[in-house]
Amino acid sequence: MKEELIISGRMNDPIDPVLHIWSWEIPLYLFFGGLAAGILFFAALYVIQGKENQFPTAVRKAPILTPVLLIAGLLALFIDLHHKAYFWQLYTNIKLQSPMSWGAWTLMVVTPLSLIWAALSLKEFIPNWDWKLPWLIAFEAWCRKQLLSIAWLTLLFASILGIYTGILFSAFNARPLWNTSILGPLFLTSGLSTGAATIMLMSKDPAERKTFARIDLLLIAIELFLIVHMFMGFMASTQVQIDAARLFLGGEYTAPFWVFVVGMGLVVPAFLEVLELRKKHIPVVVPALLVLFGGIMMRFIIAYAGQASRWLY
Repeated sequence: MKEELIISGRMNDPIDPVLHIWSWEIPLYLFFGGLAAGILFFAALYVIQGKENQFPTAVRKAPILTPVLLIAGLLALFIDLHHKAYFWQLYTNIKLQSPMSWGAWTLMVVTPLSLIWAALSLKEFIPNWDWKLPWLIAFEAWCRKQLLSIAWLTLLFASILGIYTGILFSAFNARPLWNTSILGPLFLTSGLSTGAATIMLMSKDPAERKTFARIDLLLIAIELFLIVHMFMGFMASTQVQIDAARLFLGGEYTAPFWVFVVGMGLVVPAFLEVLELRKKHIPVVVPALLVLFGGIMMRFIIAYAGQASRWLY
């Protein structure tokens, strides 16, 4: 962890050794990473299942966004670093006990995979696209032959990336709100949900949209279960964690969390998706954008509230 704090420039920060108070870069990085992980997860899953033609948006269209999302997230993370010239030190070793080491190396694998996935889909959306260099043509042909293996690798590392976005917080024991194993599964589920919402938003196929509306309903139910379970765990734990939970149960983060994340980001889109599945005319853009809004708000609120929670001295 020492090397990570040197790079971030916060070893002597008396308030927080990891994040700036009210920093926007880290929550944005986590949102983009989770969203990219969700999209890549579904793309790889349906290739493995042999359903590329049944879900063209999930497999070929939406993944084109993932390199942009990952690069934007890494840029936000880079902006947050104080000693930017030393970021490369994260790649000089691997520390299994370090969440930042896991994240750095996972992104080192996921980013090239996302570029490969996007490149393989370009010809479908840009008919005249052609690689000019012979080695790129040969590499494309090799990737298409190895697509199933690439899909399994993408599925694995997309899952790791999705859960890592929560583990990055939960590994810091100094913040009681973040010190819970629920954050990893919660952020993974949220990333999958935002990925499903993006696919719904981009798809023009009614059958594909309905399939992902059902998937998103299931993911929203899991998110709500994890949120309730997280607060039940806090309220049955030590006093500092009870105090952390009370930030959301009558404290300063009560209204933002329950209105923006749970209400607008989970309950309302779930209700609209149920109406859509019952053949009511609901513009797909509404629940999809609400899910994306809820996903980004959850990361901002948990980041900020986590910094407000602390051990008693």
